Amino acid sequence: MSNRSPSRFQITLRGTPQRSAWVRLAVLAVAWLLSLLLVGWLAARYASPDAGGLRERLRQSERTVAAQRAQIEELRQRQATLEASDKISRAANTEVQASLAERDEEIAGLRADVAFYERLVGATSQRKGLNAHSVEFSAEAAGTWHYSVVLTQNLNRGAISQGQMRFSVEGVKGGKLATVTWDELHQRREVPGQAYSFRYFQRLDGSVMLPKDFAPQRVRVSLTGPGGSATQTFDWKLAGNGRGEQ
Repeated sequence: MSNRSPSRFQITLRGTPQRSAWVRLAVLAVAWLLSLLLVGWLAARYASPDAGGLRERLRQSERTVAAQRAQIEELRQRQATLEASDKISRAANTEVQASLAERDEEIAGLRADVAFYERLVGATSQRKGLNAHSVEFSAEAAGTWHYSVVLTQNLNRGAISQGQMRFSVEGVKGGKLATVTWDELHQRREVPGQAYSFRYFQRLDGSVMLPKDFAPQRVRVSLTGPGGSATQTFDWKLAGNGRGEQ
């Protein structure tokens, strides 16, 4: 009994494999479209609202930053204005304090003048004609001497005393007596006397220069005017105490 060799031919039905392939492709295409729709729906459902919210928050943050910058700039300008106002106030306050100090000094001087006037014209005061009541000297930084001479008269109330005042300084220089005249005290020639005009009293001020190596001892004050003249001598050490020799 002989073996049969396998047949090289196979019988298949026409058209069957092609239909199955198209079906699989159609299924895959539908699944792919459905996945795209699902992704699009998910993106529209979840991504879009979040993006809109982020944009809105970004715009709100930008508006907040702009408002804060404007507020900071306003505060800076206000601070600069306040600093300028404070500087002006400080300067004005310093000026006012200086003015008040000057006024206080003037008031103190006026009170001293009033007290002196009351003593001068009081009922118990001694009646005197034109005279030098006191002489005061004080050293100045430039090497000069500032003088203050007070003239008084209470003998003729209501009368005006007018004239010129001069003085000379007597002392010792080089072991010898010496006198420094009015011209020498001013280091000029033919210096006019210092004018005065008052009813009861007047203070005359000025500055003079003493020679080097000169030791002052006495001050001789001379008053000349239409109503007469007077000469008084004050001890240098006692100058300002109101004590003079006729």
